[in-house]
Amino acid sequence: MSGKRGRQYRPSRRRFLSVSAVAAAVAAFPAAAAPLRSLRHTEQGVLLGADTQIQLYHPDAQVARAAIAACFAEAQRLEAIFSLHAPTSALARLNRDGRLTAPPPELVALLDRALVFGRATRGAFDVTIQPLWALYANHFADRGTDAPPPASREVERALACVGFRYVEVTRACVMLRRRGMGVTLNGIAQGFITDRVTEMLRDRGFEHVLVDMGEMRALGQHADGTPWRVGIADPDRPWHSGWTLPLRDRAIATSGGYGTPLDSTGRHHHLFDPRTGESANYYRSVSVIASDATTADALSTGLSALAPADALAVLSRYPDASARLLKTDGEVLRAGPGE
Repeated sequence: MSGKRGRQYRPSRRRFLSVSAVAAAVAAFPAAAAPLRSLRHTEQGVLLGADTQIQLYHPDAQVARAAIAACFAEAQRLEAIFSLHAPTSALARLNRDGRLTAPPPELVALLDRALVFGRATRGAFDVTIQPLWALYANHFADRGTDAPPPASREVERALACVGFRYVEVTRACVMLRRRGMGVTLNGIAQGFITDRVTEMLRDRGFEHVLVDMGEMRALGQHADGTPWRVGIADPDRPWHSGWTLPLRDRAIATSGGYGTPLDSTGRHHHLFDPRTGESANYYRSVSVIASDATTADALSTGLSALAPADALAVLSRYPDASARLLKTDGEVLRAGPGE
């Protein structure tokens, strides 16, 4: 993989990011009314390096289990396309060869959306950040978490391989136009797969669904009429919900550098500003609520690398989305519908 130095570092904690990104969201599900408990079906697993859960209501347990199994199978199929580390994945082959002919249509669709978000966030969201991530991650893995950051000349070399505008996407071929480039979909793939699974269930007629793949998306609400309740972790106490909100027919994603620290200070982490080559430290966490999980995922990542005024300007281009930005000084900025 371009940008890789020494042994390859793989994060042991989520977000990706690594598909990433970091965000710590914990769902707090209210108990269903007694007559409805037998209608609620839950299945857990591990996908994209993270715990995954699908909850839904349906009167036929066999139908519910079959639908959930189909969702996990589809998610695993997509993971095999988007995986950064599986050597046979479409993404790994693109990164290895710099081009991929006859790319899977799902990869084309996701890259097309990623490039749109790159333009919308003025380069703050950039799927070609992988060489920069590899530089920092392997630097601290090799030298220890108390080491100083990489030298500026190393950062400049990595930045020369970063730039979403140098990715060419067609249905026939995906090209990386600069030598040494590498793509990671860890800041958007979870949302994309969450949407695919949620839409599968909607197409099968399910109306009360919560899909949690690190990013969450709800169809409707609990069958008893109460909303799904989602808790967002407190960065200082990630095991504790610092903010809880109701979720109906919406998606949410959260990003924060505290989820994947690279050094002992936590200043260097996986949320990079692709324009400076340094980790972005404007916020402790950024949560975005949108109509789909792909948008929430990409925006929570991209806004993390923007100063508050710029972040709010970008968010204004998405009138259906809202955000909660927890600044490093403890101030909370809220923007969007209902904020």
